[in-house]
Amino acid sequence: MKPDTHAPARDKVLFHLKTRGSQTAAQLAHRLGVTSMAIRQHLQKLADEELVTYEEVRQTVGRPARHWRLTAAAAGRFPDTHADLTVDILASVSRTFGEDGLARVITDRTREQERIYRARLPGRGAPLHERVNALAAVRREEGYMAEVSRRKDGSLLLVENHCPICAAARFCQGLCADELGLFRRLLGRGVRVERSEHLLAGARRCAYEICSRA
Repeated sequence: MKPDTHAPARDKVLFHLKTRGSQTAAQLAHRLGVTSMAIRQHLQKLADEELVTYEEVRQTVGRPARHWRLTAAAAGRFPDTHADLTVDILASVSRTFGEDGLARVITDRTREQERIYRARLPGRGAPLHERVNALAAVRREEGYMAEVSRRKDGSLLLVENHCPICAAARFCQGLCADELGLFRRLLGRGVRVERSEHLLAGARRCAYEICSRA
């Protein structure tokens, strides 16, 4: 069987849909620097594999445009940290020690995360954007595909395009609640951190709005 020489290009299409959300073929072609025809061929192949789908969006003029997005099946193409094993362990802890025991395990995990993160982040005297960028770098290493952007009002937006513990978080949503608290403690009382998008609430990613309270 001949190797699929187009697989890396299709992986790039999946990556851009994962990190940038729904896009047209023309937008993808522009981002990837290839022809629209090549992108449409990749999209058709990915659609045949049930990794992407589209919806027709009406334009002010002309024909509706196809906006492509990932399907639920595409999640398997991105890292998930031992999902089944993690869920099984959490379920076992819950059965053996009850909900209070599970909560203590999550609290202990978060406490260890905080210790590791604090060692990697600049001190609180450093500019906020440096600290948030350092936090994003640690999260990227853990598989969250995190990135930071500055918004027009000067606030920062920390985006996590993937959740490597998504299955565990769906089973035990305390994991997500603890992560929001973790970010707030790491950045300090003088910084406001709010989750504006949440994967478990149906968004395609998690996003956190961050700004100085002053």
